[in-house]
Amino acid sequence: LQGQWDDQFVVGVFQTGSGTSSNMNVNEVIANRANEILTGRKGGKAPVHPNDHVNLGQSSNDAVPSAIHIAALLALRQKLVPSLRLLHDRLAAKAEEFADVRKIGRTHLQDAVPMTLGQEFSGYARQVELGIERLAAVEPRLCELALGGTAVGTGVNAHPRFGAETIAWIARETGIDLREARNHFEAQAARDAAVEASGALKTVAVSLAKIANDLRWLASGPRCGIGEITLPSLQPGSSIMPGKVNPVIPEAVLQAVAQVVGNDAAITFCGQAGNFELNVMMPAIAHNLLQSIGLLADAAAAFAGRCIAGIAANREACGAFIERSLALATGLVPRIGYDRAAAVAKTAYDSGRTIREVLTAEAILPKEEIDQLLDI
Repeated sequence: LQGQWDDQFVVGVFQTGSGTSSNMNVNEVIANRANEILTGRKGGKAPVHPNDHVNLGQSSNDAVPSAIHIAALLALRQKLVPSLRLLHDRLAAKAEEFADVRKIGRTHLQDAVPMTLGQEFSGYARQVELGIERLAAVEPRLCELALGGTAVGTGVNAHPRFGAETIAWIARETGIDLREARNHFEAQAARDAAVEASGALKTVAVSLAKIANDLRWLASGPRCGIGEITLPSLQPGSSIMPGKVNPVIPEAVLQAVAQVVGNDAAITFCGQAGNFELNVMMPAIAHNLLQSIGLLADAAAAFAGRCIAGIAANREACGAFIERSLALATGLVPRIGYDRAAAVAKTAYDSGRTIREVLTAEAILPKEEIDQLLDI
């Protein structure tokens, strides 16, 4: 676990679908190390044998699924969830900081009614919060371990209490509420819990993509785009254009998201390979699942610390967009009706004036009432 013998694990990811190659690699390293401690010599299978002793009561078919679940749970709890909590907290802090910054809302990439920048960021914070809840929701299935089922789920060659007692010991060591699978045949023939976990990871990834893309657009410019917010400047954005600064962290997040979505497709494909009593694509499932967790953990941490924390609101730009927006005509509907409000918006568009200027010039409503109706 400390990594002292990592160079002894020489088997690649793409191997026999049960993971027997890696399982025996582990068994042989443990046996060899035990023999070295006991006899002072490396090599050989005595007094500790990799199959008869290290693999006692186990099969690759129940050990590898158990290892996948344990590794995924540890990675989720120790890496991804803490990173997502940090990201949530940073977004929630920005939502509070920007609570008084009025800006234009947008739907269909078109101007909509006004809102606050704080409300926009509160939506991002809630997305991340729900992502954390989704990951927690898959834990009960991941906590079921196949250990004790041996070859096909019947537990042949294992002591009847081996699975439950071994899992209880691992639970104490990890601090996770692990338990023996309710049905060993499901636990070995299917990898549905891993597919479910990957789906939750994909959902988190999609949430991060939505947030990253919004921030790229809101910060676009700085003078010829939307420019409602400013992202931290991390590096020169061009090898040819001086002064250009790019949204590098959101772009890095989007690339991590692309890989996670691809990993989910691979895991989904591997998940259907539960042929009769054993899934035969487990190494690829493990590889992709753990990579997705690691990528999202790193992306969320970088997003929180190197982007979200340094975002500033461009209050003047936010206010200017509101005043120029034709969507302000929405506030007129209760007073003058939809059709007349639409005519005001069309006149403003055709003439290049604001809604306020058209209302005032054509004396449609008193100034005090105009100000009240447009403050939506």
